[in-house]
Amino acid sequence: MRLAVLALSSMVSIPAGSYRPLYSTPDAPTIHVGAFRLDRTLVTRADFQRFVIAHPEWQRGKVKALFAEPAYLAGWKSPTVAGDVADLNRPVTSVSWFAARAYCAAQGKRLPTVDEWEYVAAASARRRDASADPEFRRHVLATVAARPRVPSSVGRSAPNAYGVQDVHDLVWEWTEDWNSVVVPDDSRSAGSSVDARDHHLYCASAALGARDPSDYPAFARFAVRASLTGRSTVNSVGFRCAA
Repeated sequence: MRLAVLALSSMVSIPAGSYRPLYSTPDAPTIHVGAFRLDRTLVTRADFQRFVIAHPEWQRGKVKALFAEPAYLAGWKSPTVAGDVADLNRPVTSVSWFAARAYCAAQGKRLPTVDEWEYVAAASARRRDASADPEFRRHVLATVAARPRVPSSVGRSAPNAYGVQDVHDLVWEWTEDWNSVVVPDDSRSAGSSVDARDHHLYCASAALGARDPSDYPAFARFAVRASLTGRSTVNSVGFRCAA
């Protein structure tokens, strides 16, 4: 119980609300997002180091190939040493969706859904929904473009209106249903069970069907998600947990 309380103390409360996803028509209803809690900052190397020490099956060299690519935690000094002191407060990356999910479960949490993540990502420093603000969109695009090759420490950026930090500044982030915009086969082929009206949802088809073709940061996020598999261990993808 004490561990659960400590874990939740690093989270912020996100109130219920709604948002309009990238792929939707102007007359489509908004998506309702229920109240939840979200980690204030990204999971760090130090956090994940403690996890793999407590759960050896997730250490580099021991994790099953089914759950991670060979580049899993490739930048670590050893299977249980994430790096020097300067490295420990950087976000953990090169970690698969399976590993991120296991980490959150070990904390009594879960990964956020795409809807939850996008809902929070629409907030600027002052407004909970700044998605239609061209200045905010330019700021996000410039922030993503300026990401350092090696992510800096978490928690340095100003919090958004919900109190969440580093949403756009450091890395892309895993979500629970990251693959909700793709299917394992080509849904455009004959005999597909997918409704033809929804093709843009399943093949990440650029601006086709998007509510706002100028929302470049959102396109980038969807493109990254569409490029991943559950085993992917990309050095530009990290995560945070929800509850």
